[in-house]
Amino acid sequence: MTLGLVAPARLHLGFLDMGGHLGRRFGSLGVSLQYPSLRLETSPAPLRSVQGPHATRVHRVLDVLTEQFGLDTAVRIDVLETIPDHAGLGSGTQLALAVGSLVARLRGAELTPAALAHALDRGNRSGIGIGAFEQGGFLLDGGRGPDDNPPPVLARLPFPQDWRILLLTHPARQGLHGHAEVDAFRRLPVFPEAAAARLCHLTVMQALPALAEARLTEFGAAITEIQATVGDHFAPAQGGRFSSPLVAEALLRLEHLGVTCRGQSSWGPTGFAVAPDEETAGRWRAALADLLPEGLQPQIVQASNQGAQWYQTTASPHQPRA
Repeated sequence: MTLGLVAPARLHLGFLDMGGHLGRRFGSLGVSLQYPSLRLETSPAPLRSVQGPHATRVHRVLDVLTEQFGLDTAVRIDVLETIPDHAGLGSGTQLALAVGSLVARLRGAELTPAALAHALDRGNRSGIGIGAFEQGGFLLDGGRGPDDNPPPVLARLPFPQDWRILLLTHPARQGLHGHAEVDAFRRLPVFPEAAAARLCHLTVMQALPALAEARLTEFGAAITEIQATVGDHFAPAQGGRFSSPLVAEALLRLEHLGVTCRGQSSWGPTGFAVAPDEETAGRWRAALADLLPEGLQPQIVQASNQGAQWYQTTASPHQPRA
């Protein structure tokens, strides 16, 4: 028996209070995506083996599962589909949670995504990736408290089915990650308390109600203002409001077209724009056609209103699947 799991990418739409003026740092908004996604399969094996991309990272996760939870990691893991690395789509958290969840279920252990994230050093600043893995949709987390637990998800709303997200990917660039990301947060100036209060107000009194009523103009205005405030705060570390000049050009062009909901996910370089429907998203993508030879890859995707999806197959892991 082979156990499989498909985990969604996510957009991180911005932090609310990086200074922690009321005692909790960060707080963040995000939305889960149907595509791109991560797909893994695992089955018992005489010896541990990993097939496909990210084998070294998968082995590190398996080592932690053995060391901290005592799990038997003599398994075969096949990495069949991946989320682009260091693009602002949450690839590291989804890989860690997917491997941990797969092996735990295979071995009959009850380990929550939050427990796995804590053990695997994920969710240090944001709980959006954990929320995307667990339940999908549009998510608000409450930031880091006084302990080391991942930020709790405070609100989850379904994303309107008709809305589409135009992803603006730039594979030639990478967002800050690892030690560079840690150093960037250390060097950034203190986030102003008044700005944090404004972002929290926008979130609770504009973005969430507008999303609940599927009012894209009001929702977009709130998200775009949050993006501008956070992006300008990050500018000294990433070279501007957006980390990719090509994505920045695309977003400026979309602004001139009247797009109200736009920005960058996490440290980028991936940008996004939210459209009311597929047809509108298609027109926006067509307006960016001359940027494709420069390396821009615009893709129309849907939000995912569900978390990671499990499946089982009796096919041999050594045989190709349809």
